[in-house]
Amino acid sequence: MSTFRAEIESRCRDEIGAIDKEAPEAVALLYPSPYHVGMSSLGYQTIYRAINETPGRAAHRAFLPDDVAASKASRTPVITYEALRPVADYQVIALSVAYETELAGLIEAFELSGIPSLAEERDDRHPFILAGGPLTFSNPLPLAPFVDAIVMCEADQSIHSVLDVVFSSESRESALAHLRKHPHVFIPSVHGDILPPIDKANDAELPAYSQIITPHTELRNMFLIEPERGCHRGCTYCVMRRSTNDGMRIVEKDKILSLVPEHAERVGLVGAATTDHPQIAEVVNALADSGREVGLSSLRADRLSDELVGALRRGGHRILTTASDGTSQRMRDFIQRRTSEAQLRNAALLARKHGMKRLKLYVMVGVPTETDDDIDELVEFGTELSRIIPLSLGVAPFVAKRNTPLDGAPFAGMPLVESRLKRLRKGVRGRVDVRATSARWAWIEYVLAQGGRAEGRAVLDAVHA
Repeated sequence: MSTFRAEIESRCRDEIGAIDKEAPEAVALLYPSPYHVGMSSLGYQTIYRAINETPGRAAHRAFLPDDVAASKASRTPVITYEALRPVADYQVIALSVAYETELAGLIEAFELSGIPSLAEERDDRHPFILAGGPLTFSNPLPLAPFVDAIVMCEADQSIHSVLDVVFSSESRESALAHLRKHPHVFIPSVHGDILPPIDKANDAELPAYSQIITPHTELRNMFLIEPERGCHRGCTYCVMRRSTNDGMRIVEKDKILSLVPEHAERVGLVGAATTDHPQIAEVVNALADSGREVGLSSLRADRLSDELVGALRRGGHRILTTASDGTSQRMRDFIQRRTSEAQLRNAALLARKHGMKRLKLYVMVGVPTETDDDIDELVEFGTELSRIIPLSLGVAPFVAKRNTPLDGAPFAGMPLVESRLKRLRKGVRGRVDVRATSARWAWIEYVLAQGGRAEGRAVLDAVHA
C-alpha cells in the first residue's frame, strides 16, 4: 500500500492543473485502464473539471493499477489520487468507459476494491455506480450487468442533474426511481435492453479541453482541446458519422486559442474530424508561431494542403499520419470513405516536400466483400508510395459497431484476417513497414461490440479464469 501511495504522490507532484478539493459530495471518478491511458482521455478530464466546478461537490480521480497482479497479491484497493481514499468509501463511483475491452479493467477495479461486480449483488452499503463515456455512442449493453445507471453519450451538462438526484436520494432504489424519468439515462434494471436517446451538449459548453497536463501519459505533457465535435462525413463503419448528434459542430479559432494556457508547450487538437475545421491551418499556424508543438488527430487526406502540412511541420510533426481505411479504391467506395489514390499520393508528396520522415496510413482488413485482389491493390499502391517517402501501414481487422450502417456485418474470421495480413506483408516485404493489431483481440472486441448482457457477463467469467 505504501508503494502504491508513493507512486500516486509522485505522479501528482508532476501534474499541472490538478484540483485539490474536498466537498460534502465527493465522487470517485474511475477510469478502468491505467493512469497513462486515462489521463489521455479528454472526456474524462472534462467531466473531472465539470464536477469540481460545482459548489459543494468534488471529483477525485482513480485508475486501474498498472500492475493488477501486484495489487491483488498485496491486497491493495483502488484509491483516489486527490484524497488517497479507497473508492469503495465513496457514495458515488462515476466511470468513463471508452472501449469494449475495458470491461475487464472495470471488473478488476471493483474486485480489488471489495465491491461486487454485478449490480444485482450490491445494496445500499455499496457505492452507486454511474457510467458514461464513448462506449455509450455505440453499444453499452455489455456494461449493463455491472452498473446502476448509464448517462448516454455527451454528459457535459447532464452529469450535474444526474448527480443531484443520486446525492439527494435516500437509497439506491429512490435514486433509480427518479432517474428513470431522465430522458438520457439508461437504467439496466428498469429499461431492459431499450436504450434512451443520446444526449447532446449545448454548443456553449464546447470545446472540451484538458484540466491537467502530466508527463506520465501516452500524450506526454500535452494540452488537449477539441476544435470541433462530431463529424459531417458518412463513413459507414464509424460511430461518429454525420447522423450522430447532428454531425459536426465548429469551435471558433479565437475561442480555441484563448483556452490554451501559457504554460502549455505541446498542444493536441483532437476530434473526429479536426482537419475539416475551416480554420484549422490558421489554428495550427498560430500555435506554431507561439513556439508550441502541435499534434492533430484525424488527418483527412482530402483536406491536406501545402499550408496545413507546412504548419504541422513547423509545429513539430515528423510523421504525417492519415487513413486509407479501405484496402483498395473499391473498398473505400464501399465504406463511403471519400479518399482517392490521388489524394493519398498527394499526402505523400506533401510529407516529402516539408521534410517529414515518414507517411503512416491506417487501413482496415476483413471488410465485407473484400478479396485478395483488394489486398494486392494495396500492395501495389503501398509500394508506389514508398518510392516517394518511407511508408508505414497500421492495419486493424474490421469490427462492426452498433449504430452504424455496417452494424451486424460479420467478422471476417481469424484465419482469413491472418491470411490477408500474411499476403500483405509478403507483398511489401522490404519496402513498407506493416504493423497490425491482433486478430484474436479484434474478434473479442467484435463479440462485445455486437453483444449484450450475456457477453458482458462472459467478460466476468474470463477475468475469473
